Amino acid sequence: MSPYQETPIELEKDVVVLDFALPDLVTLDGVLGQQLGKSRHALGEDSREKLLKAALGLTKDEAEKVYRKAYVKAGQLTEGEVEIVLSEKKQLIRRNGILDYIEEDETIRAVGGLEELKKWLTQRSDAFTERAREYGLPQPKGMLILGVPGCGKSLIAKTTSRLWGLPLLRLDMGRVYDGSMVGRSEANLRNALKTAESISPAILFIDELDKAFAGGAGSGDSDGGTSSRIFGSFLTWMQEKTSPVFVMATANRVDRLPGEFLRKGRFDEIFFVDLPSSEEREAIFRIHLHKRRKDTSRFDLGELARTSDGFSGAEIEQAIVAAMYEAFAQEREFNQLDIIAAIKSTLPLSRTMVEQVTALRDWARQRASACLRFCG
Repeated sequence: MSPYQETPIELEKDVVVLDFALPDLVTLDGVLGQQLGKSRHALGEDSREKLLKAALGLTKDEAEKVYRKAYVKAGQLTEGEVEIVLSEKKQLIRRNGILDYIEEDETIRAVGGLEELKKWLTQRSDAFTERAREYGLPQPKGMLILGVPGCGKSLIAKTTSRLWGLPLLRLDMGRVYDGSMVGRSEANLRNALKTAESISPAILFIDELDKAFAGGAGSGDSDGGTSSRIFGSFLTWMQEKTSPVFVMATANRVDRLPGEFLRKGRFDEIFFVDLPSSEEREAIFRIHLHKRRKDTSRFDLGELARTSDGFSGAEIEQAIVAAMYEAFAQEREFNQLDIIAAIKSTLPLSRTMVEQVTALRDWARQRASACLRFCG
């Protein structure tokens, strides 16, 4: 018996591999019931369901230990102890080594613009509940967000985790590739996906998908076909997965993405995130200035928005930070002129990467959802 499958090659044909599944909700309910028998506090159905789902992905022994830990620490088992159970899940992710458990403090309100995308996400905030299954709705598969670098694609992915109340797991493809042994990279991917499924419902976040799988369909000459096999394994998993794992991916260069990723049915929706309009730049300035100073009335947001034409959300934020450093070095409060000076000294990506931005917009007009603007 072993948690990993490492069968000697001479025994492969003679060995039968049996996978023992992690405990389901019924089994976990029995474990929780044993612990509740020691508690004098009644537990409502909603609180019970949250405690059970929080323990999905743990072994029976791990669930028993974490329920006991929560009971000893709080003196009771209620919905308030869900965080203690989730902390054990974070340890599970850390032990995996390929997935990162991302915690985000920002909410969807920190996103400026993108009203259609936020509406799409809000409509699906309860998509993984039993109520949605009873209604006959299928589980969402995933979404791909295309856009100019610095326009907040990663931020929308992270705030979705808070909106939906689901754990956010980032898949680092750089850690997946391991040339120390033939087949190790594929095993790393399988283990990562199995871990994500074991703690589902969850969001699997892949940042810069275009770099992670660029050329994956034709890498046989460069790496012995490892990238091709990983690419094929991931596509197969996306197509056949039944567990509630929502894949949220971002990309900057659509021309580098294999066509298999972009066909209908792979993702529920493909969104294009453009540079912000003047009104949206004004909202972005308001958000970032309010984070740093409660009183923003001394700033002319309209003038700042006009001056920063062609800037992304990340570039706007960095202009504010640069202005603050300039004023801090002179031991004074930063002002409107400091921000304008920082803006004028910055050459935005929209001017240094004109061809790439134009090509991305042309592609999105025909194939992605209505070109949406967003930066945050």
